Amino acid sequence: MQHDRSRRLLVAGALVSLSLALGACASGASLALTPQNANGPAAGATAAPGTTRDLVGTPGGKTSDGSQPLAAPVERQIIKTGEITLQVSNVANALGRVRAMALELGGYVGGSQAGTLEDAATLTLRIPAARFDDALAGLHALDAKVVAEATRESDVSSQIVDLEARIANLEASETSYRALLERAQKVEDILAVQSRLDQVRGEIEQLKAQHKDISGQADLATLTVTLTPVAAPVQKQAETWDLGAQLSEAVATLVGIGQGVASALIVFVIVWLPVLLVLGIIALVLLRGVLEARRRLPIVAPVEPPPAA
Repeated sequence: MQHDRSRRLLVAGALVSLSLALGACASGASLALTPQNANGPAAGATAAPGTTRDLVGTPGGKTSDGSQPLAAPVERQIIKTGEITLQVSNVANALGRVRAMALELGGYVGGSQAGTLEDAATLTLRIPAARFDDALAGLHALDAKVVAEATRESDVSSQIVDLEARIANLEASETSYRALLERAQKVEDILAVQSRLDQVRGEIEQLKAQHKDISGQADLATLTVTLTPVAAPVQKQAETWDLGAQLSEAVATLVGIGQGVASALIVFVIVWLPVLLVLGIIALVLLRGVLEARRRLPIVAPVEPPPAA
């Protein structure tokens, strides 16, 4: 009994210690293996295409003063993305040339959307990050007009280092749990250790999937190419004329004229008509007064000249 109790206490203490260690790893992994104090990337990791490597110290593992370097080489991985819109005379021919260019650069077409010869086409190219600038140069070299272009770069080196550190710590915990599982004899101890082991294994798989996804995005840049056809002169003229817009403009002009006439009538009725009526009444009164005054004047008979002798 005393021996079993001691073994159970040992297993329980180990479980508590590993749980605390896992919590510390989750919160401090990023600080434990940052590019400034890490021992380097995980074993077997290789530099991704298109990434740059920052080296601390001089070649040979020595600094300029002959001492050991402060940190090991740290990989810098950058996710590159971009969009470019080209205006071409023949969409089908340009589409084939863009596909061939992607294959020549060691990439592939991740997706495409194309309609008829008169419609635009869109391609999503996955190009090795080291050839991203070559792809842009190749697109500029096409017999096309660059309508729009945008590129972006995102440094994910710290994210990858953090994921590698967390994976390494979880794998060390997994090894400890497996050792505990081999020593456990009680059913409840076996179930407790197995439960924690499954949880750690799930976290490792999840972090490895994230690491693979981010590394894949850094290895292959994403370039979205849109090809639009050049419109013919007749088509351009037809596109610039809009029947609906013309009708709307004509109706708007007619409504404007009607509003102007209505406004003039309102002003005439409210302002000028009363003024004209008053002036007319005044004119009639004056005219009547003048006529009445002339009627009352005496009529003077004309003087006849004397007869001739």
